[in-house]
Amino acid sequence: MNTKSLSLLLVTIVLCNLNFAQEKKNFDDRAKNTMATIYAKYGNDKNNLLVEKYPFDDKFKADYLHNSAQAEQPKKYAYLWPYSGSLSAINALMELPKQKQIYQPIVDNTVIIGLREYRDDKRSPVGYASYINDAPMSDRFYDDNVWLGIDFTDLYLQTKNPKYLKDALEIWTFVKSGEDEKLGGGIYWCEQKKESKNTCSNAPAAVFALKLYQATKDKYYLDEGQRLYEWTKNHLEDPTDKLYWDNIKLNGDIDKAKYSYNSGQMLQAAAMLYKITKQKKYLTEAQHLAQSCLKYFFHQDATKEFPLLKNSNLWFHAVMLRGYISLFEIDGNKHYLDAYAKNLDYAWDKMRDENGLFEEDWTLKKKQSSKWLLDQCAFVEMYARLAKLGY
Repeated sequence: MNTKSLSLLLVTIVLCNLNFAQEKKNFDDRAKNTMATIYAKYGNDKNNLLVEKYPFDDKFKADYLHNSAQAEQPKKYAYLWPYSGSLSAINALMELPKQKQIYQPIVDNTVIIGLREYRDDKRSPVGYASYINDAPMSDRFYDDNVWLGIDFTDLYLQTKNPKYLKDALEIWTFVKSGEDEKLGGGIYWCEQKKESKNTCSNAPAAVFALKLYQATKDKYYLDEGQRLYEWTKNHLEDPTDKLYWDNIKLNGDIDKAKYSYNSGQMLQAAAMLYKITKQKKYLTEAQHLAQSCLKYFFHQDATKEFPLLKNSNLWFHAVMLRGYISLFEIDGNKHYLDAYAKNLDYAWDKMRDENGLFEEDWTLKKKQSSKWLLDQCAFVEMYARLAKLGY
């Protein structure tokens, strides 16, 4: 049986064994059902790749690349960033009770096989490109690679399979190649556009390093995690509310946009640093940041039953949840997780279309003609991570 047929068989097994009762209230069923829907709608019978939009939109332009030449070119398959969201989603599903034996074969024989299409060994060091190798050479983003590094390290921590750690360490080498002494350190955003050093490459790099420390017990990674955390805090923290700006240009100009994943990754890094070092300052910083995230990224309307998430990239909110979970694991405060759970109940009841796919607008005012792959992966991850905690 060839790899493609095996992959399709594995996905079919999952589809056939899931309960598709759409009114199911438990979060683990919601996560599994949505993951199965992703493969049913975004997958194909030719390879292990996924399309970026459903229904397929050949006029889609990936404006998140900040590369108009590449974004203008029609793309048949998803870019690396949304494709990698499927790995994050399945990682979260694997952590649910008795699910590892179902989803690990899909990771190995479907997702990672697809990821090989993005792995670029023509440039040194090896890293993952933003689009598949069969297309013209594309830019390589340090943050794209960091997210994969985190996922591979999580896979190793779950399974102890050394092949995942090997992949994570290969990515770490690429990520480290994106740092120089300009601005006193810090990792660039894009290998081909070394114009800014961004929170989205440095905050998750701190998390990545700390996870590698957990995996290897090598103090080098703890030191790197602390250093990258402090660099980001010193250069990109807004002192008025402790949230994080988006990036700093080499001339010192700061893009003061605030996104939930940036602050969420600094929240996770602070919580991890406290867990590892027991230094109280990290717990204090994490708790202050958690409060600021709630105030800024959720609507504060006293007439509502719960604070509704503001419109933003849905995956950004999924990454912020990772930070809240890491904080909960050390202080036991469920307040923030309860707010997420209420939002996810609301999303399940009000934000899905006839295909079981999620809209992106929490206000329900704007419907999409096609749904983005990464948005759907974000919901799988959020439901699965909360299901693990008993929601």
